[in-house]
This record gives sequence, C-alpha cells and structure tokens, in this order.
Amino acid sequence: MTKSEVAQAFSGGKFEKCFDYLTEQTIWNTPGEQYLKGKKEIEIFCEKISAYFNSVTTNFQQLNLIENGDCIAINGTAEFLRDGKRISFVSSCDVYVFDGNSKIVSIHSYCITEKPGTG
Repeated sequence: MTKSEVAQAFSGGKFEKCFDYLTEQTIWNTPGEQYLKGKKEIEIFCEKISAYFNSVTTNFQQLNLIENGDCIAINGTAEFLRDGKRISFVSSCDVYVFDGNSKIVSIHSYCITEKPGTG
C-alpha cells in the first residue's frame, strides 16, 4: 500500500491492514486520552477498538486528505449506531508521519465527541 492508502485504512478503522507499517518505535498519541508506543502496544489497542466497532454500526466519512512528503493528515467523522440509534458522533483529525521506508513514525489523533443535543 502507498502511505496515503495506509493512512486512509488506519483512519477508517481497518487497522489490521496497517500492522506491517508499525515499528517498535511508532507512537500513537491522542492528547488527553492516551499515548501508545511500539507495534505490540498499538496492535493490542487496535484490537480493542475493532471489537467495539464490530459491536455497533459505524459510518466513517473521510472529508479531506492532505499529503506533504512523509506527512499525511486526514480529517473526518465517525457515527456509531446501535439498534438504529446514534450513540456517538466524533469529528477527528489524524496526522501521520512516515519514515523513508514507508513505516509509520507517529500518529497524532485529535478527536472531538459531539455532546448530545448539539448536532
């Protein structure tokens, strides 16, 4: 996959496709929520997220992708439904930095969960 395809897959919750692009030095920082370092730690967390995604209906929308050399930013939204009712809506931006071998150096994720009644 290209760097752009890796970033799109990861931001779209298709984590398993991206595991080969992680290293023991890769970091995934979600300010105010978590800081993960290393392939194993990130994979374990991705498996937990995937289990949640499988328990709900998800609607991911990638709105923009900006690529500049080894840096890619993707913003979008995620809607989570259970029994046809919205349980959560998140706006996000993921910023990826790749090394010269197309491995992920870092991911910085910024997520804003919509408060009920504001959408």
